[in-house]
Amino acid sequence: MNTFGNLYRVTTFGESHGPAIGGVIDGMPAGVKIDLELVQHELDRRRPGQNALMTERKEPDKVEILSGLHPSGLTLGTPIGFLIRNTNQRSSDYDCFQNDFRPNHADLTYTAKYGLRDHRGGGRSSARATASVVVGGAFARQVLEQRGILVKAQVTQVGPLKLSEGATEKDFNELIARLKTAGDTVGGIIEGEITGCPIGLGEPLFMKLQAMLASAMMSINAVKGFDYGSGFMDVDKTGKQLRDEWTNADDPMSAPAGELTATNHSGGIQGGISNGMPITFRLAFKPIPTLHLDPSKPRGRHDTCVLPRAVPIVEAMAASTILDAMLLAGKL
Repeated sequence: MNTFGNLYRVTTFGESHGPAIGGVIDGMPAGVKIDLELVQHELDRRRPGQNALMTERKEPDKVEILSGLHPSGLTLGTPIGFLIRNTNQRSSDYDCFQNDFRPNHADLTYTAKYGLRDHRGGGRSSARATASVVVGGAFARQVLEQRGILVKAQVTQVGPLKLSEGATEKDFNELIARLKTAGDTVGGIIEGEITGCPIGLGEPLFMKLQAMLASAMMSINAVKGFDYGSGFMDVDKTGKQLRDEWTNADDPMSAPAGELTATNHSGGIQGGISNGMPITFRLAFKPIPTLHLDPSKPRGRHDTCVLPRAVPIVEAMAASTILDAMLLAGKL
């Protein structure tokens, strides 16, 4: 599948070392004012080559909108086509992998499934394709923000270092720098929060809101785990400890938005349906498998830690999923 979403759908195309990547957005409501500078800002947050800790591949990642927008900036309700040209490929870096399978990569499984693969930068399996989903998310985000729904994510753990235990962004960067020097990689955790969602998003059985979010998040390269609310971190707690008491026990449904319960162990979702509280979730990212332990052998250009550049990708997938759920629930 190259398309995700139900009513709000994003279809992506392109390979890491092809001439371009891009996509088509379907289901965008008509008459929405879009700020293309904000769309480009989201791409800039994900863009490679921003500092010494990121991959050395330098791509401008300038989005070209091909259809679906009126000159005034309003959406037409028609498919929004867009293009992002690749300009800084070094395909020869991957010549040594043309007949070899890299450990822990998609090389073997992709070849077994299709009978061939594009070895240059991972081809279609490359995280380069996430630039297209960022565009889709940037459009969705503007629809949501105009309705008071905000999506925010941040890195909370890199390797053993945790924000909750006093680690800082400087500590994270220093650890990443040490591992880059050593030719190694590191993973961590990104936490997300969605506020302002109305009650009633998601279905009670096979389209639970947390299942929609999990499906979107698990499609992101290097993601190995997803949980929401109390999740795995509170499995040692009892039901009494994790009980979300109503702030107004006499008439819970009269509670103001975001104040339904005194605590939020449910993570904003109960019975697969949003309850109006902040939706909270966490993603575990693995250390990427491309190592630089042998400097004499070309291995392309890669991040030592994907987390800083993954934050806008996580936010994009969350925004697209929530807009899709809003449309499915008839909230737009």
